[in-house]
Amino acid sequence: MTQLRIAIQTKGRLNEDSMTLIKEAGIKLQVGKRKLLASARNFPLEALFLRDDDIPQAVADQVADIGIVGENEMLEKKEDVKIVKRLGFSKCRVSLAIPKSEEYPGIEWFNGKRIATSYPVILKDFLEKNKVKADVHVISGSVEIAPGIGLADAIFDIVSSGSTLVSNRLKEVEVALYSEAVLIAPQELSAEKQAILDDLIFRMESVERAKDKKYILLNAPNEKIEGISDILPGMKSPTVTPLAEPGWSSVHSVIAENDFWEIIGKLKEAGAQGILVVPIEKMIF
Repeated sequence: MTQLRIAIQTKGRLNEDSMTLIKEAGIKLQVGKRKLLASARNFPLEALFLRDDDIPQAVADQVADIGIVGENEMLEKKEDVKIVKRLGFSKCRVSLAIPKSEEYPGIEWFNGKRIATSYPVILKDFLEKNKVKADVHVISGSVEIAPGIGLADAIFDIVSSGSTLVSNRLKEVEVALYSEAVLIAPQELSAEKQAILDDLIFRMESVERAKDKKYILLNAPNEKIEGISDILPGMKSPTVTPLAEPGWSSVHSVIAENDFWEIIGKLKEAGAQGILVVPIEKMIF
């Protein structure tokens, strides 16, 4: 039986988010301790656990058929792979940062400076694009300490909350890349594996569509239905079902959580009663 092999980061936040997505897609991976491979019981998928910076090459060499990796790692490695889906989690920036005490007039500040980074490829492309000539020092590990110990004048590194920069008395001055987790694949897959990938993406998108959405049910007099329907956004239009009590109907729809309280207030004003709101796990179109 044909299986699709997906490369996933061995540990860390990206691993956790990837495993959560796979679980929400209804796929049950049998993950054992210290195992590099894990097979799914109910879907033709197996997971290969690797370091994140090894995933682009593993996919390009077809050691794995697909992989979940940070876009920054994919761009840094420049392997012959393509993004088949943006996943919307593990978001970060890859930025230039300098000591807080420095005045920053603009990107020309970096001319002739020493910049420490774990992402020399992305950095060199960014500097070339902006016509800046600087010395790039490749460092593995704690890049942010480089200016403090005199190893570099600035750093180029991942920024999430910015707390690491603050604790090292640095400030972010230029963003070169906004990155997120992406699903990557080689340029071509066999027809059988492409069919499995299409099914996997379908499941992922069903989970994604349900994020921050609520299912709303309410009762209303029939003469109020039109006004209530205008308030509810819904996927297409609200579902209206007659109730046993004459002259009343039940209205069902989907709303975004961010709009929840504003919409609820308007619905009550429009005559809605018995409003029930429940979470959504999946949305299939």
